[in-house]
Amino acid sequence: MTVTHDEKVVREFSKQAAGFADPARNAAFTLHLDRLVQFMDPEIDREDIVLEVAAGTALVSRAIAQRVRHVTALDLTPAMLAQGKREADHSGLMNMTFAHGDATALPYLDRSFTLVATRFSLHQVAAPEAVVNEMVRVGRPGAALIIADLIRPDGLEGDPDRIERLRDPSHGTALTESRIAEIVTAAGAEVKRAERFEYVRPLAPWLEFSQTPGDVAERIRRELEAELAGTGPVTGMRPSEVGGDLHFTHTYLFQQAIVG
Repeated sequence: MTVTHDEKVVREFSKQAAGFADPARNAAFTLHLDRLVQFMDPEIDREDIVLEVAAGTALVSRAIAQRVRHVTALDLTPAMLAQGKREADHSGLMNMTFAHGDATALPYLDRSFTLVATRFSLHQVAAPEAVVNEMVRVGRPGAALIIADLIRPDGLEGDPDRIERLRDPSHGTALTESRIAEIVTAAGAEVKRAERFEYVRPLAPWLEFSQTPGDVAERIRRELEAELAGTGPVTGMRPSEVGGDLHFTHTYLFQQAIVG
């Protein structure tokens, strides 16, 4: 039976949902959350009606909920939404709605939101252009569009997407910063600001969080070790050794645009 990409996403993130409630395991997702909120800060207003697309457990939504009028967190995976709802309820956040839906066909009227955001989604979905088109469609004229994602640096050698898919079969394609800007512009928004930074992260927790099968995890480790030793091909994961442990490097992008 053929498994669709959306089905892969739901399967993989249903497995990972519980991990998002564990601060020790979820550190990679929360580590740069404050930095993203600071990046978003100039666009946040007390009267904002916010939509977070492909929200997962609504980390971004929950981080800004007390500063806006209302936030809707939409995601394809019910288990992720359920975990986010539990966390929101525990924090007493009463101005949040959790919605199950497809980011490529948002169930909202045109021009419904004053701020639309998505984090770590474009590299995951099968049709990033469709997601951005929908985000722009539901944004009011002048609305802020916030994209935070894993990107592929210009000139990077190797095929990091292959390693990413070994680790998590629902991974799609990491886009370049320029490609994301092209997609946003074509959808009808104007890019205003961008921030890029690198994150050198340990390999073992990354593999454990996704519950990558042991044999696959070992294959990934061997490939990175061989590259680091100069005996294997370039993977694109930029491996390094930190404190005796194997690490790799991700590049992240925060981008802000204005809906036309």
